[in-house]
Amino acid sequence: MQTEAADVRIAVTKLFIVQVAFMPYALLGLSLGLSAGLAPGPLLALVIQRSLQSGLSSGLRVAFAPLISDLPIVALSFLVVSRLPSRALGGMLIIGGCFVLWLAIDAWRTGHSGEDNATSASPQQDLLHAALVNFLNPHPYLFWLAVGAPTATVAWQSNPAYAVLFVGLFYLLLIGSKIVLAFLFSRAHRLPPHRHRQLTRASALLLVAAAVYMFASAWHYIGGTL
Repeated sequence: MQTEAADVRIAVTKLFIVQVAFMPYALLGLSLGLSAGLAPGPLLALVIQRSLQSGLSSGLRVAFAPLISDLPIVALSFLVVSRLPSRALGGMLIIGGCFVLWLAIDAWRTGHSGEDNATSASPQQDLLHAALVNFLNPHPYLFWLAVGAPTATVAWQSNPAYAVLFVGLFYLLLIGSKIVLAFLFSRAHRLPPHRHRQLTRASALLLVAAAVYMFASAWHYIGGTL
């Protein structure tokens, strides 16, 4: 009986240690995923713009874009980005900012003309636009290079399950927060047409702000090397 009781105590102790050990990685995944999902940026602005202009399904496609674009981003973070000079990162931001600005102009024209969903982007265009916005933004690369990859590596060395938990919770909150925003802003279709057009134009201004932010960030990288 004493042996069985000792075995139970050992099993409970091990279970407690495992639970305590994975908590930091779970909390990191949740907090980093939520902050990344709600952080102002071009992809968040595009989720809002597409949800307002074309409804929930379009906003959801944009929200799920990181599942497509992040795999090459993570790979390039290790292979290429760490070796790029600051001017190259600034160049990526300028190209990405120009693309986001083009999306803003297109959204503004749609809001001004009052076009309906029949002329909205196709599912393939939604995914392509969102993936390009994410791919041309250096910030995901820098996140995985400076935070995501080191954390996942340390977690993997402790226990591969911890790394899977960290990455899984990170993307759950990253995409989940954008899904919630897509749902909320897609409800604007119930508003009168003129109010809906006003919100569409406002979402275009959000894209302009995201483009300006990318241009300003590019100056930080390029200007600092002059």
